[in-house]
Amino acid sequence: MTQTSLKICILGGGFGGLYTALRLSQLPWPEGQTPEIILVDQSDHFLFSPFLYELVTGELQAWEIAPPFTELLAETGVQFIQATVQDIDPQQRQVTLADDRTLPFDRLVLALGGETPRHQVPGAAEYALPFRTVADAYQLEARLRAFETAPQEVIRVAIAGAGPSGVELACKLAERLGDRGRIRIIDRGSSILESAPEFNQQAALKTLEEQGVWLDLETTVEKVEADQLTLTYKNQTDTLPVDLVLWTVGTAIAAPIRAVKLPHNPRGQLPTLPTLQVQDHPDIYALGDLADCHDAQGQQVPGTAQAALQQADCAAWNVWASLTERPLLPFRYTHLGEMLTLGQSTAALTGLGLKLDGSAAYLARRLIYLYRMPTLEHQLKVGLHWVTKPFMSLLTP
Repeated sequence: MTQTSLKICILGGGFGGLYTALRLSQLPWPEGQTPEIILVDQSDHFLFSPFLYELVTGELQAWEIAPPFTELLAETGVQFIQATVQDIDPQQRQVTLADDRTLPFDRLVLALGGETPRHQVPGAAEYALPFRTVADAYQLEARLRAFETAPQEVIRVAIAGAGPSGVELACKLAERLGDRGRIRIIDRGSSILESAPEFNQQAALKTLEEQGVWLDLETTVEKVEADQLTLTYKNQTDTLPVDLVLWTVGTAIAAPIRAVKLPHNPRGQLPTLPTLQVQDHPDIYALGDLADCHDAQGQQVPGTAQAALQQADCAAWNVWASLTERPLLPFRYTHLGEMLTLGQSTAALTGLGLKLDGSAAYLARRLIYLYRMPTLEHQLKVGLHWVTKPFMSLLTP
């Protein structure tokens, strides 16, 4: 057997895919059986998505939260291919890319993540901005700069969705726009952050009230137009003038996963065994948003970054174990708590027996996320920048 006869293909370079690749590169492969590990993503960079909001206020720079894959994978032996996945053929064990290249595999890890669905509401795809990628953040930045340099006194922003993304984005925008901002959150539910700990909910409500963010709860967006929204509240329909609409509602499964000939649940996710193997396909593993996963205790695994991080360790181990004749391990999800950024110097944190808000939670969130960044080299690079940044700002005239 040659050293590269085994091929492991990982589709998606988010928390699930990248961390699986890094872990696989660290495991002890038998002599002569080191596999070829290929990571495929349509972007050239990883995104540490919990810090995406910090781009809005300029607290962090893109290189800190979105390092290139080539940098992260240097000297790991993992090959990176920037490409869009066109087709997945489980029977032929091959992936087809948009440029017509084909990648055969012995083991396949599906971690393509999700997309923000906007087609369900008329006008949302044309006029509402998603906030999921660095490109989305850049697009938002361009729109904000245009408004900020215009003579208009008020900048009216509507955010669809009162989940963590909507709330965190509202807090950052409220700080950035200050007195010129008129920001509102719109959601069908009766409260913000419905699945979050009560402590985080209350901290967020307090911050939103202090920042003057309006909450339109139990309200449905019926239509999005260039300069207005149509809303329904308790069977009453009204229109609302708006300058900018941001869409943070829901997650849709990536198109190649919806089309692949594998078992799907009604939401389009791939049901998995506790080992993260797709049902009836032991050579294919699924994790993150696209996986319908119940862990070893039978609990439903949420589609969150912390769940994907934990799944990556298990997926890497099980891929390695399946190729080295070792027993596979069932995934066991541990909820580590939840954190929210609520501004440039405040946050909320609940987990591991702690409840923090304000500046203490802000610092704890920064340090915890620094520790979770993908490589030690990047952690040190970013951490050193954070330590020296205050001193450098004093030296800058």
